[in-house]
Amino acid sequence: MENILEIKNLHVHYVTEDNVIKAVNGVNLEIKKGDSLGLVGETGAGKTTTALSIIQLIPDPPGMIVDGEILYKGKNLIHNTEKENKQLRGNGISMIFQDSMTALNPIMRVGDQLAEVLITHKKVSKHEARNQVVDLLETVGVKADRYNDYPHQFSGGMKQRVLITMALLCNPALLIADEPTTALDVTIQAQVLELMKQLRKQYDMSMLFISHDLGVVAETCDRVAIMYAGEIVEIGTVEEVYTAPKHPYTRGLFQSIPKLEEDRAKLFQIEGSMANPASLPEGCFFHPRCKHKADICESISPTMQGERHLSKCHFSLLDEVKV
Repeated sequence: MENILEIKNLHVHYVTEDNVIKAVNGVNLEIKKGDSLGLVGETGAGKTTTALSIIQLIPDPPGMIVDGEILYKGKNLIHNTEKENKQLRGNGISMIFQDSMTALNPIMRVGDQLAEVLITHKKVSKHEARNQVVDLLETVGVKADRYNDYPHQFSGGMKQRVLITMALLCNPALLIADEPTTALDVTIQAQVLELMKQLRKQYDMSMLFISHDLGVVAETCDRVAIMYAGEIVEIGTVEEVYTAPKHPYTRGLFQSIPKLEEDRAKLFQIEGSMANPASLPEGCFFHPRCKHKADICESISPTMQGERHLSKCHFSLLDEVKV
């Protein structure tokens, strides 16, 4: 099956007067048509910067793509003109942004904000745009009579449904969802995730699902990539990574999750803090926090090892290496 998205050796820096922040460092990812990939990592790992790179919305200045390729259906988006990027966003690739509470214009009626997407991209009449918006709103569980309401009249869960509607209006081939359930309570979160799974199947979309929640990714995605300090450190199917994690960082993440069957007075935690992107360590970026580091880890950056289930660790093929 063909790749709808392929990222090769992507490097993104934020350049300020004082520092160069190396936010993304050699990311390689593939998403096939109809597949969903979860991108997991701590805050500051580079997940959102990777997503913004795909839709060419890195704030410039201070951000810049300094190396790599982003291929959408075989075309390198980095070479796009701004006109081509505007046409791509919404039509080919759509994004659900992080915070549903602030992503909508507070002084525009919700229906008008949605209709504007169709009028801009599909060049349809206002009447036709309204009809299409109403149909899709009802598909995601928002009644037609809410068309003229303002964002402040919607709950968090309903705002998230509106944003999903906005992302789906032009039938994108690739949907990027950046922590779409972060601000929602658990019950609403489950409803939104189930809705997204149904819509992905209905519209035959590929999806990049960004989250820091391993449980949410397990429910939503086919494959998962673990990100640390701007690098992909492990990637494989959800089953492979969840049942047999190879990288010490991934193993630490799973050990940090509370388990009902375990009676522990204190939760496990990975020692130290994530590497500072303004002064990344030599060698493996994770080595200052790794209990099993060797001399090679402090001086030489590891390469991805494995065939389908890949891990960026000098010792990832050795079963005895554990966190």
